[in-house]
Amino acid sequence: MKTIVTFGEVMGRLCPDNFERFSQSMPGNMNLTFAGAEANVAASIAMLGGKARFVTTLPKNAISEACITTLRGLKIDVSGINLADYGRLGLYFVERGANQRPSRVIYDRDHSSVSMAPAGSYNWQHLFKDADWLHTTGITPALSETAAEAAETAVKEAKTAGLTVSCDLNFRKKLWRWKPDVVPSQLAGRIMRQILPYVDVVIANEEDAHDVLGISAENTDVEAGHLDASKYTEVAKEIVNQFANVKKVTITLRESISASHNNWGAMMYDADTENTYFAPVQDEKYTPYEIRSIVDRVGGGDAFGAALIFALNTPELASPEDALRFATASSCLCHSINGDFNYVSRSEAEALMGGSTSGRVIR
Repeated sequence: MKTIVTFGEVMGRLCPDNFERFSQSMPGNMNLTFAGAEANVAASIAMLGGKARFVTTLPKNAISEACITTLRGLKIDVSGINLADYGRLGLYFVERGANQRPSRVIYDRDHSSVSMAPAGSYNWQHLFKDADWLHTTGITPALSETAAEAAETAVKEAKTAGLTVSCDLNFRKKLWRWKPDVVPSQLAGRIMRQILPYVDVVIANEEDAHDVLGISAENTDVEAGHLDASKYTEVAKEIVNQFANVKKVTITLRESISASHNNWGAMMYDADTENTYFAPVQDEKYTPYEIRSIVDRVGGGDAFGAALIFALNTPELASPEDALRFATASSCLCHSINGDFNYVSRSEAEALMGGSTSGRVIR
């Protein structure tokens, strides 16, 4: 496997222990880990056994050094991390929900170093010289106009270098505020439409295509936790119709019964064969994983994207059907782990992919 490059922001994630609320834990102790969509993808790829290089900009201080040490300890190539004399480390706060109480996220990301780093501060030619794949998301361009320009430059340079490019639409309505006179969804649509012509593999959740591109699935009410999985083929086809360069569209399908109980699965549309695949499948029917005791759902979509990219770059897992099954299994397991990083091995994902769902103790 050649190197897979991911580009975006890594932050400090602060989360109360034991499903406490912010008002219970502050002032007091909160758990700090490092997280961020593209860093999450790099971490998961590395833990699955792939080669990942993470590209970002961090402020030149001891906290950044601790972050880099953490990433390096996961066997991520950190040679693409720039240390700058400007900006700060972004933060975000997570209050994990339970039962009927939803999780909450508060961002503190303004003026982060990566949001201020111009496209020209990255040596893209050098970063891509031994790589085969670039992954980025819709979160990076949501940070600032400068970050949006860097993300667009990254995908253009990647295509020039012959890389496959994947992008997770990842719409975050609390971001996309850098043009106050433009509604976040409209700004996201405008910018992502400039990035998507250079993308080969589009990754999204059940809402992203609607929020970013205005493409909706019929007979679906995300807020009520009801999805008609069969309708997402038409969503994927419309994305390919609008962006002829896109070869694959994958969409995670989360039915949120409560904060603790989700059904989890995914679909993939292969533009070359015009076939649609679903996972997981039981008795030839799409049957999502039923996750009844979620430990932490934040980062589940990134775990899916990482495992999908890993599988598509692993010959024995690279068929659309197997890649989707592997990605769905790996991301299902992510819901059992605290923090954004998916500490799941390839063998564990393959075991669930193969039907080992009982959770029995391994002795």
